[in-house]
Parts: sequence; structure tokens; C-alpha cells
Amino acid sequence: MLGSAQLFEDAQRYIPGGVNSPVRAYKSVGTTPRFVDSAQGSRIYDVEGNEYIDFVQSWGPMILGHGAPEVLEAVADQLKRGTSFGAPTVLETMAAKAVVDAVPSIDLVRFVSSGTEAVMSAIRLARGYTDREKIIKFDGNYHGHSDGLLASAGSGLVTLGIPSTPGVTKGTAADTLIAPYNDLDAVRAIFEANSGEVACLILEPVAGNMGVIPPADGFLQGLRDLCDEHGALLIFDEVITGFRLALGGAQEYFGITPDLTTLGKIIGGGFPVGAFGGRREIMEKLAPLGPVYQAGTLSGNPIAMAAGIAVIERLSRPGTYEELEAKGKRLAGGLKVVADRAGVPAFGTQVGSMTCLYFTEGPVTEWESASKADTDFYAAYFREMLDRGFWLAPSQFEACFASLATTEADIDSMVAAAGVVMADLAKG
Repeated sequence: MLGSAQLFEDAQRYIPGGVNSPVRAYKSVGTTPRFVDSAQGSRIYDVEGNEYIDFVQSWGPMILGHGAPEVLEAVADQLKRGTSFGAPTVLETMAAKAVVDAVPSIDLVRFVSSGTEAVMSAIRLARGYTDREKIIKFDGNYHGHSDGLLASAGSGLVTLGIPSTPGVTKGTAADTLIAPYNDLDAVRAIFEANSGEVACLILEPVAGNMGVIPPADGFLQGLRDLCDEHGALLIFDEVITGFRLALGGAQEYFGITPDLTTLGKIIGGGFPVGAFGGRREIMEKLAPLGPVYQAGTLSGNPIAMAAGIAVIERLSRPGTYEELEAKGKRLAGGLKVVADRAGVPAFGTQVGSMTCLYFTEGPVTEWESASKADTDFYAAYFREMLDRGFWLAPSQFEACFASLATTEADIDSMVAAAGVVMADLAKG
């Protein structure tokens, strides 16, 4: 088989930039993407036979690890029955019940095919329910690539140096109001300046698209109170945090109840899927019950539903999230120790099994402070770690994920290698 460099050159003849999602091009880290051949457990293998310990996990969904037996078994069983029907199946109801039982705020759920579609649909539903047009989002939060949500949209655009996106109309952008993350006073001012016009406020309850930034004490409750005060819906984008931080997501982890929730990634076990759900009276505004239209031929795809049910069943076992939290703490704590030892300015964050090490003096609490991270240092660190067999996100502004398949030995070897790399880079 051809090597990654040759395969990338060939891909660029047929695919814009040679990739089907921009950050995969490795442009910001100054190297050529490695083409993946296979993965198993905590390992990923490229076409040249190189083995890596995977801390990207397909950007989060492989929480059980690659090739989890329960997922493969469920999918193989469904493959014999069919892959797509465009008609109701029992699996959809089973998956919906599993989500409703797990997530505190969800009475009804609608499955779609991606996180982007879930967020786009939730925003439309919020506008239809409130009969208002404006939305509030946060600088550095990414909610998919639909037009109105690309403003100040976090990792992908920032990594590629794209300050705004041609193709998004000024009228669409004007309905999106931007606030700094973790700044309640700024949000309050926006609500007051747009009284009676804001349909919803949407956020990542843990910002996972500018690294990993946890909410400040009282921030989520403050947003809940402001939305109630101004008659707007609170939407948690839990495409990353849903089933990652707890079975009930960040809302269970932090004890805050949103009106609508968007989900994705994990609930498909690695297959394309998304979902949005919330209070019954809001969700009943969706067609065919109500006037807000949303549809999709592949929504509730039986393969994704079978995989999702298997994932949720596995995550429901006692001790699962305690194990994941311990792994996150081991990784974050170890990386901070070796960074300090190497004399490298670094600020570490960790929530559950999500971690990030920012190469900056810190602290990092919102996009302004995150953006001060040394991306050139990260690019050099990334390249060296890749060559040593560690599969990391090709961007400073993404999370590292631990999975149930990640072992303590995997984490300790990552930390040890990182210490050597940082020390070498610090010497110049």
C-alpha cells in the first residue's frame, strides 16, 4: 500500500484539500496527515503499519474504545436485517427510551444524522416555540457548521486561521449575538439590549472546542436564571459532553437542567448520528405534532440505533464514570507535572475524561485567554508525539479523551513521552 504522503497527494486530486473535514489536513501542525488503516481498543494503526495510542477517539465518540465487542455484535446482528428503511423501527423506540431514561431534561427526543443537524434543528424549534429570532452563543463555542452558528465558532476556524466564513449572509449573522464564555454580566447586558427578542441561549456546558474549559462556579445556574427571567430557552450542546461526563451528560454532572439538549457522537457508537430533545411541550411543536418542520431519510438509522443502545447499556454499569474520571485526572495531573519539570509554561484543565494542556501561562477561562496559547510550540509538540506513537488532536484547541479501553499504562507512557518532548523543545 502507498504511504500516507502519497495517499494524501492522491486524495487532493479528488477531495478539496484532500480531506472531508478541514482540521484533518494537519495544516496548522505543519505536517502530512497519517492515513488510518484500522483501530482496536486504545490503539490506532496507519497504512504503513505504525501503532499509536489514541487520545482523539474519533473526536470523542469511541468512549468504549475501538471495536468494542458489544457494539460490533449489535451492528453485525442488524446488518443481517437491513441497513436503512426510511420507516419506523423498534430500535428507534428502544434508543429513544434509553436516552430519555438517562438524560434528566429530555421528555421526548428526535434522532437526526449529525450534531450539526441536531443543533440546527434545536435552534429552529426554539425560534418556533418562542416566536423570536435572535440567539445568544459564546465566543469559541462550536455548534456545527450551519450558517447562523459559525460566528466565533472555536477550534476548526481558529486552527485554520479563518476569522469569518464567506457564504454566511449578513442577515443571518445579525441574528447571532456573541458573549464571552464564563461572563454572566456580558450575557445579562445582551439580554437587556435585546429585550423580548432572544429565542434561546446555546452553549457547550464544558467548552470542548477551544480546548477544555469548565464553567465557572455559578455560571450555568446564572444562565438558567437569565433565560427564565427573559423568556428564552436554554440549550445545552452536549454533542461532546453527552454520555461522556455522566450518563446524563454535563447537566447531570453539574446539576443544571436546560430546556433543550443536543446530542451526537457517542450515542451512535462511532456511526453518524445526532439527537435533540427536551421538555414535552417544546418538543410537541415539531412536525407531525406541530408546525416546526424537521425531517431526514436517515434519521433513526437502524445501524446507528443498534450501536447506540449497546453503548448506553455498557455505560450504565456501576463504576463506569468513576473509572473515566480517574483516568482524566491521571492524564491531566501527569502532563502538568512534566510540563512544570521541563520549565514549559502550561495550564491544564480536566473535566471527567476530557483534558487539555494549554501551552500558556494561564489561567484559561474563555476564548481570549485560550487564544494566547503558543500554537507553534503545540505544533512542534504534536509532531514529536506523533512520531513517538501518540495520536493527538492536530490543534491546540481540542480535547484529549480517555476511554474505557485506555489503560493506566497508556496514560503513563503518554505522560513520560510528553515530558521528554517538552524538555527537548524547551532547550530549543
